[in-house]
Amino acid sequence: MNHFERALELAERGRGKTGDHPLVGAVLVQGDEVVGEGWYEYELVRHAEVAALEQAGERARGATLYVTLEPCSHHGRTPPCADAVVEAGVARVVVGACDPNPVVDGRGIERLREAGIEVELLDDLASRRQNEAWRVWKGLGRPFVTYKAAISLDGRVTVPGRRWVSGEESRRRVHELRAAADAVAVGMGTVRADEPRLDARDVDAVRQPRRLAFGRGPLPEGSELELRSGALADELSELAAEGVQSLLLEGGPTLATAFLEADYVDKLLLFVAPVLAGEGPHVVGELTRSLELLHLRAEPCGEDLLVEAYLHEP
Repeated sequence: MNHFERALELAERGRGKTGDHPLVGAVLVQGDEVVGEGWYEYELVRHAEVAALEQAGERARGATLYVTLEPCSHHGRTPPCADAVVEAGVARVVVGACDPNPVVDGRGIERLREAGIEVELLDDLASRRQNEAWRVWKGLGRPFVTYKAAISLDGRVTVPGRRWVSGEESRRRVHELRAAADAVAVGMGTVRADEPRLDARDVDAVRQPRRLAFGRGPLPEGSELELRSGALADELSELAAEGVQSLLLEGGPTLATAFLEADYVDKLLLFVAPVLAGEGPHVVGELTRSLELLHLRAEPCGEDLLVEAYLHEP
């Protein structure tokens, strides 16, 4: 593992503990020796770079700092990290990705370079993926939207004679996705047909996501879903203002098509089952344009294949 990979690993220690802040990891290297490490957790207050600098002490002078996200340049709960790096005498900084926060967005790197520090910006995909939801929430003012669907090999969302399209392992993975999301949503067609609960079950869920239904009501009696009947743009802005950084869509083709047409889907997750349905609705309805997919990858998930792709750069 190289030093930057170690910084990414350290950042993950803050997963679920950063509040409205991003994951950040930092490694400080003097020669071939690691002299400081840090990561961000909200309650610890100190940012990753400051934690690494404090651990290194005087050995930070002339060292190289590997950090997964651009050091901040503004006063928040703590003084600017960029200033701390300059004052410690760090000679070189390797940055994983720029910070899309409008109050940072390049200013941290600029501050370091103005002080004579050599800065290398990797624009690393792994760094951007690590904070993909936060980056969209902070940069675009809406939640990061993932559309998840279970489909047959011929692209259908139902299989005649079967209750489930996907296998048990895929269904468990969906509950993990729910547990990791701030909100989960379906359309009213799915609500009326299935009365879904949308909660995370039989997995280690620190908290349950908000459970939403997009469309015109009314909701069935006893439903615990929140009805969101406004325009998608307005609803997504309101959800973002309420702190929803990530939204998992589990609706049918109608909801998926509406989000895709409005360009609000950031990532696709398709659980592809080894079956040809032969009939039934397709995963997406008619689109007015083709959509290019980015960073496509696939992995086995039980007897199914999980296909992941982005519609926007994370």
